[in-house]
Formats: sequence, structure tokens, C-alpha cells
Amino acid sequence: MPDREPSSNISGGETGGDIVAEFDPATAETRAERVVDRLGELYWEKTYGGQDAFTCLVRTILSQNTSDVASQPAHDALLERYGNAGSDRELEPEADSITAADGDLAAALAAAEQSALAETIKSAGLYNQKSAVLIDVAEWVLEAFGSAAAFDSFVTDQPSETVRETLLEVRGIGPKTADCVLLFAGGRAGVFPVDTHVHRIYRRLGIAPADADHEVVRAVLEREVPPAKCGFGHTATIQFGREYCTARKPACLDDPDACPLGDLCDQVGVYPATDNVVDPAEADD
Repeated sequence: MPDREPSSNISGGETGGDIVAEFDPATAETRAERVVDRLGELYWEKTYGGQDAFTCLVRTILSQNTSDVASQPAHDALLERYGNAGSDRELEPEADSITAADGDLAAALAAAEQSALAETIKSAGLYNQKSAVLIDVAEWVLEAFGSAAAFDSFVTDQPSETVRETLLEVRGIGPKTADCVLLFAGGRAGVFPVDTHVHRIYRRLGIAPADADHEVVRAVLEREVPPAKCGFGHTATIQFGREYCTARKPACLDDPDACPLGDLCDQVGVYPATDNVVDPAEADD
């Protein structure tokens, strides 16, 4: 499976796709759009969609409450053992060899022994909990759709709200996971998944209320950012959060001019004078 963040640059430039990037903060209609447009000056615009929906779902579940550095090895190990990466892999005693040969990851995980799956994904953290969720989700996919391929068709063909509502009914699938499947597998415009970076940054900027939960932040962004820019806004904000607006030491603490979004930010919960940083919900009024 390719990286969750698509690698194809379509924004033009020497290594791009010869498409003029449409990021112009001067013409943005909202501050949220100006932020995304400013990020467009820093990061590539990329294509979204095309990933296998069930594999994307598995990858996102593994990434919950951990970093990509920790979850990527777990994802790779899971695919090596249970995916279609080779016919000589070790099967669980109760696994169906026909299912394994068919390469249906949902069938393979539904037949997996939980302790073996937990050991396989150990690097992702919370491996006992995540292994149980993965088996339950795989069983749900087989019961509701019959196969991983049919689930993929559901994600790509049905309306976004139908897909989202259906996914949110399943234990272990939260809003961010559902939205990542819609974005990275379905390629849906207007979907702005909210992870910890997005949640922190748009409250810190003052664009979303300081005490907003993930769903409120999502509603604000999907209302104020044009649909075609939401996917890019998600991945670019994550990059910005890793490089500039980190949780404990944002760039503005060392240098007010170090942050490329400094003039658009309310610095909610960030106090350069005291070198103190708190969650926006705990900020002084």
C-alpha cells in the first residue's frame, strides 16, 4: 500500500504535474482558506483517492493514538503476514487457505488468531485493543459486504454521508478514521479529517473555538475551506504541525518571524514572553 499521504505532486513546478497551483491567500474568502492557501506556498498539492478502502481502514486504525513512525512498521508486518504479499506466509490454524490465496485482507484478518495479530502489530501500541478492533472490523466487512473488494466499491460509489454514517456505526471507527477512508480511498472533496495536529492548530490559530472538540473543528473547516482544498488542507496542516506548530514548542516561541502563518495566528494558548504553551482550551481569556 502506498503511503497514506499521496506522493504525486500536481501543483506544477519543476517536479510537479504542470498544473498551476490555485493557492492565492489574497483571494481567499475566509481566514481558514487563507491558511490553507499559505500552506499551498509551502507544500505540494497532491492527488487523493485510489487506495484500497479496507487496507486504508486498517492503516488508519493502526495509526490511532500513535505516530506514523510507530504504526508504519506494524502496517508493513500485518500486510506481510496477512495480506497478499506472498503465498508462503504462515497462516493461522483456522485460516482458510482459499481465502488467503484470494488475497482478501478482510477474510484473512477475520480468521486471524488475536494473540498472533497483536504480536504482529505490536509496534503500533495498544496492540491488544487494536487487534480486537481489526478482527471485529474485518468480520463486519465480510458480513455487511461480502469481501474487501465490495467494501471498496461501497466507499467509492456511495454518497459521502452514507459511507461516513455507516462507518461510524462500527466499534473502533471514529470520525477521523472514517474521514481518512473517504479522503484517501474515496478521493472525496470537502472532507477535512481532524487528527491531533489539525485539532490543535486551528484552535491555536483562533479559527475554531478554543474548547472545540474534533467534530466542531471539522465542521468549521469543511464550512470555511473550499471542498477542493480540504484534502490538501489536511495533509499540509499535518506537515506544518510537525515542522513548525508542534504541541510543546511551536516555532514562534524562538522567533516571531519563524512561523509562516504568524500573521494569521491568534496564538491561543501560546505565551512567548514566558515560553509557556497550553492547550487552547486552557488558555487565558
